[in-house]
Amino acid sequence: MKRQPPKPAARRARSKKNNKSITQGKILKYSLLLLLLAFMIAMVYQYRHGVLYWLGFKTNKRIEALYKEERKIADLRTYEIIARHKDKVFGIDVSHYQGKIDWEAVKNDNIDFPLGFVFVRATAGRDGLDSEFKNNWKGAKVSGYLRGAYHYYRPDENSLKQADNFIKNVKLKKGDLPPVLDIEKIPNRQNLDSLKMGLKRWLTKVEKYYGVKPVVYSGESFYTDFLKKEFEGYDLWIANYSFFEDRIRKEWLFWQFTDKAILEGIDTSVDVDIYNGSFEELKMLAK
Repeated sequence: MKRQPPKPAARRARSKKNNKSITQGKILKYSLLLLLLAFMIAMVYQYRHGVLYWLGFKTNKRIEALYKEERKIADLRTYEIIARHKDKVFGIDVSHYQGKIDWEAVKNDNIDFPLGFVFVRATAGRDGLDSEFKNNWKGAKVSGYLRGAYHYYRPDENSLKQADNFIKNVKLKKGDLPPVLDIEKIPNRQNLDSLKMGLKRWLTKVEKYYGVKPVVYSGESFYTDFLKKEFEGYDLWIANYSFFEDRIRKEWLFWQFTDKAILEGIDTSVDVDIYNGSFEELKMLAK
């Protein structure tokens, strides 16, 4: 049977339906584009200090000259955080992973990024000694920085032997910052209760020996998930690199906000930290 062509009314209804579908598609498309544009504008505004710094508007130098120099700090977010914490003190933490550090260059060639303190990895586990600890410990002191030492805790090793390892190798002097316990991993062979007990034994022994309460370092998620309830009384040094975290929290004594900074005198990227107070307050914290 030969199919009859649709009647004019049916054609008009179908045309209206198609036009409505096309219109809705365009509205959705433009709405998504507007949302994306709004998000980009919001991000630029949120990190406007970093954008301006990166473009060179705050340095009184030509942009071309900036491109020829090695960037002191490459991360735009880092510039933004620096701009928002002018009343705080910045520092770095180093280990053998940074290789041989030219401390004179660190001190003299980073004029856009003044440092006030340095944390140096001293020991790891029950018998590990950082191969650059002695050089970095001395270099930080000679360069005039407040310095502190930290121990990398290995969850499956004896906690008291780890404390002994730190005590044996770290001789704190007047003006040095409190010792730091770095805990980042859950045990492979122990349960979490054993981990917490071991951490407390390390902290208690180190505090008794040096006469000062240690600082606890950890990632924000690790600390919140595993340590917060039992270790609330300790000062915290928290690592959080989130793009949307742009201010130090009041409960953090130190904040490690990036591990991607580039400084003169250091061949690799390096962690940068903020002390939650003034330099005078930081000196009071020193032993």
